[in-house]
Amino acid sequence: MMKQAAFAVVGGVAAVAAVPVTLGAAGFTGAGIAASSLAAKMMSAAAVANGGGVAAGSLVATLQSVGAAGLGTSTKILLASLGSGLGAYFGKPKKESSSSQAEPGAEGEEQEETESQAEPPNPPVGSEKHEK
Repeated sequence: MMKQAAFAVVGGVAAVAAVPVTLGAAGFTGAGIAASSLAAKMMSAAAVANGGGVAAGSLVATLQSVGAAGLGTSTKILLASLGSGLGAYFGKPKKESSSSQAEPGAEGEEQEETESQAEPPNPPVGSEKHEK
């Protein structure tokens, strides 16, 4: 249980910390969009699609806003919640499969068959009554 809680904490922290790092690496920086970056290519494509300008509220505008100003509190809470959930999921103990358990008689030990394990005997052929 402690392992799962630790994974949840790490997942939440990693999710919040990864967004600014990822946006910075893509070219969405506090000083603006970095030249020759993925962000610059996205901005160029958005400008061509919109007739020369980037529309307010578009993906490029939103990512640049986050890259420049950082994440808001509600966004951090949402990311931490999602990261914690994923961390807890990946940190939970794995169930043992039935194939990993030792099978009876697998190590040279033979078990005796009890009456409850034995198959019932077949009735003799010809003991059936025939009705006309």
